[in-house]
Amino acid sequence: MTEKVLDEFKGICYKPGLQIWTINNMKMVPVPEVAFGNFFEGDCYIVLHVSRHVTLEAGSMNIHYWIGTHSSQDEQGAAAIYVTQLDEYLGGSPVQHREVQGYESPKFKGYFKSGLIYKKGGVASGFKHVDTNVYNILRLLHVKGSKNVTAREVEVSWKSFNTGDVFLLDMGKAIVQWNSPQSNRKEKLKACMLAQDIRDRERGGRVQIGVVEGDCEEATPELMKVMNSVLGQRTGPLREAVPDDIPDQYQTANIKLYHKILFYLKSLSLFLSLSLSPSLTLSQDCYIVDVGGVSVSVWKGKRATNEERRAALERAVGFIKAKNYPPTTPVEVMSDGAESAMFKQLFKSWNEPGQTRAKVDRVKFDVMELHAEPKLAAQQRMVDDASGEVQIWRIENLELQEVPRSTYGQFYGGDCYLVLYTYQKATKPQYILYMWLGRHATQDEITACAYQAVNVDNRYNGAPVQVRVTMGKEPRHFLAIFKGRLIIYEGGTGKPGVVSPDSAARLFQVRGTNEANTKATEVPARASSLNSNDVFLLKTGDLTYMWYGKGCSGDEREMGKTVADVLSKQEKQIVMEGQEPPHFWVALGGKAPYANDKRLEKETALHSPRLFECSNQTGQFRMTEVAHFTQDDLDEDDVMLLDTWEELFLWIGNSANQYEIQETYSSAAEYLKTHPAGRDADTPIITVKQGVEPPTFTGWFDAWDPHKWSVSGCNTRSEPLEGQCHLLINSITLGRDGEMTSLRTPFLMQPLMFLSLLPYPPRMPSLAQEYLSDADFESLLGCSRKDFQRLPKWRQSDLKKKAGLF
Repeated sequence: MTEKVLDEFKGICYKPGLQIWTINNMKMVPVPEVAFGNFFEGDCYIVLHVSRHVTLEAGSMNIHYWIGTHSSQDEQGAAAIYVTQLDEYLGGSPVQHREVQGYESPKFKGYFKSGLIYKKGGVASGFKHVDTNVYNILRLLHVKGSKNVTAREVEVSWKSFNTGDVFLLDMGKAIVQWNSPQSNRKEKLKACMLAQDIRDRERGGRVQIGVVEGDCEEATPELMKVMNSVLGQRTGPLREAVPDDIPDQYQTANIKLYHKILFYLKSLSLFLSLSLSPSLTLSQDCYIVDVGGVSVSVWKGKRATNEERRAALERAVGFIKAKNYPPTTPVEVMSDGAESAMFKQLFKSWNEPGQTRAKVDRVKFDVMELHAEPKLAAQQRMVDDASGEVQIWRIENLELQEVPRSTYGQFYGGDCYLVLYTYQKATKPQYILYMWLGRHATQDEITACAYQAVNVDNRYNGAPVQVRVTMGKEPRHFLAIFKGRLIIYEGGTGKPGVVSPDSAARLFQVRGTNEANTKATEVPARASSLNSNDVFLLKTGDLTYMWYGKGCSGDEREMGKTVADVLSKQEKQIVMEGQEPPHFWVALGGKAPYANDKRLEKETALHSPRLFECSNQTGQFRMTEVAHFTQDDLDEDDVMLLDTWEELFLWIGNSANQYEIQETYSSAAEYLKTHPAGRDADTPIITVKQGVEPPTFTGWFDAWDPHKWSVSGCNTRSEPLEGQCHLLINSITLGRDGEMTSLRTPFLMQPLMFLSLLPYPPRMPSLAQEYLSDADFESLLGCSRKDFQRLPKWRQSDLKKKAGLF
């Protein structure tokens, strides 16, 4: 590998998270974190993902090679070469994936929870991924999908709309979400989340967001005036909805075509029909694995020549062409000893080399590296090493009340807090304002928290970056601020003089391996809350037990001790799983089953669990795999299938229909029958209903929240979508003068006030520039009025067009 290539890879980090590059002038150019999820259709990208728990085990790194629809052959070739070189640079351990725009794998889409945005043009044409806090923007995003969302830039016109999808009209300082009459609840909510993500990541939280229901446009006349002023008056009916396309069908086929798997030798001259046993693969060769035309994998033997290994991706693409498969067919390339979980699923048994060796220590995050390597800070979502100044207020009687420093790091589910973090950058103070919202805080407190955030923001002249933090979803930097001493109480309040009901025992789950990633979360004080993977603290009247699960590491135990000292000054007693004294179980109300399956103790399971969404919301029953799944992916409108290898769980959402339930049962049987590894057809299929999940099910999910679907015994499904969206969006939106808009309706301001928030009056006559102030004129057009008048007409028109004044 040349020195020039090595220089390209110098900035690569092995820490968990994403790193993205685009191909510009045949070179790898880093993409800023704020632009993650934005992809130009005319470009190619390389995406490196490092798993959260980085070990020397296989599958900890994945390289994705993304091909834009309008990218050139030269760019595609350069990206493919860089992928091969990057794989070599990383020791051949990453799994390589070929991704085509519009046909991305669930794993790839899973990295971008808020969705993918396809942007017109390309970097080489002078376009930029994202200019943070720039507002002279006018674009229309066509949003599709309810689980994995994609948004494509389309013509800013009513002609782009249809009756089945959701559209976001992005005008810089304002975004209007238009929900088509046929769009469903999930699609609307996902589009809401995408709009919020654009507001928070690209515009510093300073964007107004409104919602228009396409079947009831008259209910929001002000927003319709805005849309018509930008899009022009609508003439004629909208186009019919186009069904969600092929990407989801890939998953359906992937389940039912497993039995059509063939192995081909490197030259394709020798055909082998194998019974899928890894012992038959030969380490001196490279193999192509054809999964019935649904996907193609390449396995590179350890003793294969360098030329053969480097040509693996190219040969896979050539194989696809030779077989007349669609050019969008997914490709996965892996090395001997670094096979992906999906590849291992093709085999009935898989013996890892040296499987009995001890666990490899997890890589610790060293915050001191942030000072010397700024790129690391972006990759870790850490603006600094979290050693800045912290000031915390609690909402009391709708006003701010400063919290005593002795209680910093203790947050109660019945309260709302503002956390102001100050750090230095080039000797200049920088600010982050976290708004922490307790799960059981009142609506008035949540509203007051947003209002007080505006006041604090104004106090610092709008400098703070505002971050809305929902209880239980604290970002990494927030955790690091409290140096491993963050404790979240499920309910109650920290307000002085308010006596919270104190139970006989309180149980806390501790997650984290160092000061930068640890928190303790209160869980119900019963035995079923325990999990063999973690450390738990049980606080009783006279003693605090430190319970160590069999699967927890030494680092996790040390952090448990740190939290225990903050939680209680009582005597501490260490309890190893399986050696609990009787009083321990008495305090938890007696013994009960909990997530203690031995497989949960392993660092890397032999077969990774897989989650599928089973739905007929598109009019056709489909099973779609969910990558990087969490409890939030369990959709109450659908049925979900969780495959843990030794059993299948069918999770039934409260609003799932009978047809979905029946189809899922039959599909689960077909899934086992056609699995290439010869799965036992009698594998237990366990039905689990929403709200009554057993620990054998919940143990496969991180940070399971038992209160997620119930408030005082009532299903949260009864809350209207509009309320959910508007609360989500407007809880921290700011008016032009720093005033908070109402939470009860999308907008209560006058249309002209809304228009004044835009970077320019949309769809105004060609003399729109006359309505701008001198400052706005110069900001938009880049020259003074006097200089503008001196320019030739064609140049004036060009500047106005670029500024969006036509």
